[in-house]
Amino acid sequence: MRYLKLGTTGLDVSPLCLGCMSYGVPDRGVHPWTLTEDAARPLLRQAVEAGINFFDTANVYSDGTSEEITGRALADFARREEIVLATKIYAAMRPGPNSRGLSRKAIMTEIDASLRRLGTDYIDLYIVHHWDASTPIEETMEALHDVVKAGKARYLGASNMYAWQFAKAQYTAERHGWTKFVSMQSHYNLLYREEEREMLPFCADQGVAVTPWSPLARGRLTRDWDDLSARQETDELGKTLYQEGDREIVEAVARVAEGHGVPRAQVALAWLLRQPTVTAPIIGATKPQHLHDALSALELQLSETDRKVLETPYRPHTIAGLD
Repeated sequence: MRYLKLGTTGLDVSPLCLGCMSYGVPDRGVHPWTLTEDAARPLLRQAVEAGINFFDTANVYSDGTSEEITGRALADFARREEIVLATKIYAAMRPGPNSRGLSRKAIMTEIDASLRRLGTDYIDLYIVHHWDASTPIEETMEALHDVVKAGKARYLGASNMYAWQFAKAQYTAERHGWTKFVSMQSHYNLLYREEEREMLPFCADQGVAVTPWSPLARGRLTRDWDDLSARQETDELGKTLYQEGDREIVEAVARVAEGHGVPRAQVALAWLLRQPTVTAPIIGATKPQHLHDALSALELQLSETDRKVLETPYRPHTIAGLD
């Protein structure tokens, strides 16, 4: 495994990040397709043994049980100082006031709750899951800075916002001498490339790492357009992200994969890994083959002709995934 720096930081991360949303108690939260701890642990171990050192979860995934499963498994399979552990804050974790968002109260409450569930003294990359329009950005950035200065987080990341919002947050932190975001976790894949307009150029200019989520478009890029999966049938967010015209891109991935004699997942990931702004896609794995395909994509070389076949069918999309 070759490791990369996370943006302009000195932090070494694998070029693949294992997303742990797939691991959690199925009847907790909104993801009934998640794997139980017994089913998840072999996959987490497989990732560690393959050299993946970057793991991403969130407080809201499966009502906190994703953090619990991830934390226990990594404590058993890896050395903490070698692991880069990321989690997120924003969504409501309980009913009632002050249960969500990026206020000082919410941040100080949820960082401690995540640390308890993960079973660790610090989080390597603490990510705001969404923009919070109801809280002044000065309050959010100062609270996050205090979390870093308290030693509870090493670095800060952002996700799911417009480029102007991200620029405002970065400017606010710089103006006050507070900790800035070092990474952006955006929705980016062959079916959704709207981030190429503003967010990705901004990140490239500012030296911010890009760690795309849903690199396989919720599995759409791995199978025929009309094929369904249990996740696809219950994934309410996923139903809003893609459009009928994307069928042509899915078919293009199939043709390129057939030409290389590899699964479609390898082609879709190889394309994303070669994008100059991308540091480490957030991959999901519910089967050993999923990790094998992701690791194989690191070595797959796509020709210029391949890239044209994959990219030409793209048509603009309505902005999605930010709310």
